[in-house]
Amino acid sequence: MESTAYCGCSICCSWERGSWQWMKLDFWNRYVASGPRAGKHYNGLTASGTVPYEPEEGLFSIDSLSRPWMIPLRLVLFPWYLLPHDGTIAADTKHYPFGTRMYVPGYGWGRVEDRGKKIKGPTRIDLFFHSHDDALEWGRKKIRVSIERPR
Repeated sequence: MESTAYCGCSICCSWERGSWQWMKLDFWNRYVASGPRAGKHYNGLTASGTVPYEPEEGLFSIDSLSRPWMIPLRLVLFPWYLLPHDGTIAADTKHYPFGTRMYVPGYGWGRVEDRGKKIKGPTRIDLFFHSHDDALEWGRKKIRVSIERPR
């Protein structure tokens, strides 16, 4: 399967700060920059209405075994990392409906929660990353993906 990466930045998601209606003085608001929804408010949610995430392994993971001194720090400072969390994957929902879980080597477990304009067919997916640099580092890869269909 061919996988690409995206993040929530204005370059990947095609949004811009401020509206020309307000002479860009409302810079705290985000608007869709192009396409059929150009000028509409951009909220950053996926097509299924969820907030996109990168996968988190949780407390009981390989990382906890390799760096056990981090466990107390995670318990005190980052308690939301205790539970594992699937990442967000964009795919063609004609082939993979929302909720389909996939394991992508090098990325982890993800769930189809989004669809992209250019993600067409059963051999294309798009993986969410929190930073634009991480998304660029992933780039475009052909990779073998395990698919777990929703019940």
